[in-house]
Amino acid sequence: MSTFHAPRHFHVVVGLLVVSLAATGCAGTTSSGTPAATVATTAKAAVATTVEPAVTKAAAVVSGPATGVPIKLGVALAQSGGNASLLGQDQVTGVKIAAEYFNKLGGVGGRPIEIVLQDTLVDEAGAINAFNSLIADEKLVGIVGPTLSQQAFAADPIADKAGIPVIAPSNTAKGVPDIGEYIARVSAPVSKVAPGAILAAKKVNPAIKKAVVAFAQNDAFSKSETGTFQEAIKANGIELADPVLTFQTTDTDFTNQVTAILDAKPDLVVISGLATDGGNLIRQLRETGFKGTIVAGNGLNTRRVFAVCQQQCDGTIVAQAYSSANKAPINADYAKAYQAAKGELPLQISAQAFTAVQVFVDALNALNAETKLDTLAPKDLRTKLNAKILSGKYSTVLGDISFEPNGEVVQANFYVAQIKMTAADKGDFVYLA
Repeated sequence: MSTFHAPRHFHVVVGLLVVSLAATGCAGTTSSGTPAATVATTAKAAVATTVEPAVTKAAAVVSGPATGVPIKLGVALAQSGGNASLLGQDQVTGVKIAAEYFNKLGGVGGRPIEIVLQDTLVDEAGAINAFNSLIADEKLVGIVGPTLSQQAFAADPIADKAGIPVIAPSNTAKGVPDIGEYIARVSAPVSKVAPGAILAAKKVNPAIKKAVVAFAQNDAFSKSETGTFQEAIKANGIELADPVLTFQTTDTDFTNQVTAILDAKPDLVVISGLATDGGNLIRQLRETGFKGTIVAGNGLNTRRVFAVCQQQCDGTIVAQAYSSANKAPINADYAKAYQAAKGELPLQISAQAFTAVQVFVDALNALNAETKLDTLAPKDLRTKLNAKILSGKYSTVLGDISFEPNGEVVQANFYVAQIKMTAADKGDFVYLA
């Protein structure tokens, strides 16, 4: 298995330089499924309500591959440094596919999108350093990233102060869009996605009466997600055992948590964490004899978890903001490209990264149709681009999306999948009806 490890800083002009995605990704199994700031700025709301909707199809602007002077788009994602980088590496694949795809359709007014990639590592300091490096380039039009919500709360304020649009591809914690005027996200908040997993768990196991919740207390997203899960558990008439259990994303031994879960005798266990820690908790829980239903949060929404909990992953339920079976034409193109590169169908993390790039491309094309980008000073371009992003309506691999005035994504369709293992460390996410 080859794993993509990006250098700290490099430029990719997709469409001008041929990028071999198969070489930069991690070859996996073929899919068997079917598929924090809390105050919104008034300036942001004003921007969003005074601009006409953006053009939604980059392909309509130019016919043929993009050429000419590239337009720089910053991408700051976790590619090394810990288990969160497993998510970031898949996001990089989604970004590269998007850049190549839209550049073949003409880019932005015939100009290609150039991806300027930074590794944020998996902590706040790494995200801050990556954002500062990107912001230093005055030709950069915006930033896609970071990978983790905790990183967003640290790095996004820097971009907002500099007046650079940021689109979060995977930051789902409460309050992320409210960080500032220039912050938006295509990753639906946990309050929209997570409750579906609890409903699905009750359908899979109607006998559920009692639940235990455990979460990674050192991760902002997991803390936000567990609150949503706990509300959904109570709303569905399920008893929530006391106390709520905690762990660290760096933990590997979950003896104490497993003992507490078994002592509580629950029918359902709900885990919010990342792939390695959450996967280890699932494995150790199953190995000690727990037979009930397990729901995992969005941090485990990756095939990389299979190697961690292995056969013990089987049956775990995970809510999704994306389905490879979505009938949108652009999703068919994306799923085909991803499968060609990785040997499997895409999941939510890479699809949202693809969408973040698309929003920038579509909004840039809409702005360019009104005012040629090369006539705008960098500050003016970013300000006008931010307005276009917020006012646009986009037909994406996630379905049709738009934004609320504060940058929160508006998305109609969500899904739930269940892990089905086929071998020791091989399996897939199968979408539930």
